[in-house]
Formats: sequence, structure tokens, C-alpha cells
Amino acid sequence: MSLYDDAVLVLKGYEGQEELRQAYLEHLGTHPDGMWKACEDGHITASALVIDPARERVLLTLHKKLRMWLQMGGHCEPGDTGLEAAALREATEESGVVGLTLLPGGPVALDRHPIPAPCNWHFDVQYAVLAPPDAVHEVSDESLDVRWFAYDEVADVADESVVRLLEATRARL
Repeated sequence: MSLYDDAVLVLKGYEGQEELRQAYLEHLGTHPDGMWKACEDGHITASALVIDPARERVLLTLHKKLRMWLQMGGHCEPGDTGLEAAALREATEESGVVGLTLLPGGPVALDRHPIPAPCNWHFDVQYAVLAPPDAVHEVSDESLDVRWFAYDEVADVADESVVRLLEATRARL
């Protein structure tokens, strides 16, 4: 199955955020290249919120270009077998944590946000992952810092999209 076909299947099976889910599916329906960064009308991305083993904190990255605390995530790559694989790859690469495991049940949220031209939009499919008990994180080339935050600290450092993702993740937990 292609990454495009996987994305359509995942989005068709996602329950919630109906209007946004439909916008994602319509985008893919009119943009066969909608999985890739080269699609100037926007593209699907995959991200993951990293949860500590005690389920009390999240690991956020201080994004180098945006200078914002965000979940780990980014663009799909040709070698990704699906959106889950892309989200897990991005979370591992950006956090340095080995042994992350996806929360079952598929995506926890969707978030469409504008980005600078030429691409215009990210259609982010958001997952949550659990870190292993011995998790050691490190700063990647894409980050200025990587740090654990207690759930109640997230709203003080991150924007509403991260807060919504945390709320959806906590509901899933």
C-alpha cells in the first residue's frame, strides 16, 4: 500500500473533527502529490506527542526555525510505510529517544496550520507515543532544545495546537 493510500485509509477511519477530516480527504482527492512537501497547496505531515512512562509529562522540542515549543513531527518521506511510521520516525529523530511506542487507536488529533509560502498549509496528522522507562533524549539538528514539561506547564510554553493535542492525548490515555 502506498503512503497516499495509507493516509486516505487512516483519515477515513479517524473518528472526530469531522469537518477538518473531510478537508484533509478533499485535499488529497484533488492533490495526488498532497503527501509531499513539493505540493504548494499544502501537504500532509505527521507528528507525535512524546509522553513519559509515568504519564505525567510530555517531551517538547524548541523548534529551531519557528522558535516555538512543539511536539515532534515533520514531513513524510518516500521510505515511510504509513503515517504511523512517519510520526514514529519523526518523534525518534527529533527526540533522540529510542524505543518509543505508539498509543493504540490511530491518530489522536488533526491540526491544519498555515506555513510560509510556497507550501501554504500543513495538514498534520497527530499521534501520541510513550517513551520507555529508561528514555534518554537529545537535541537534534532541527531543535534548539528538548525538554520535559509537566502537563500543567504546557499551556505556559506552547501554543493552542499543542495544548489541544495534549488534551486529546490525555483523553486517549
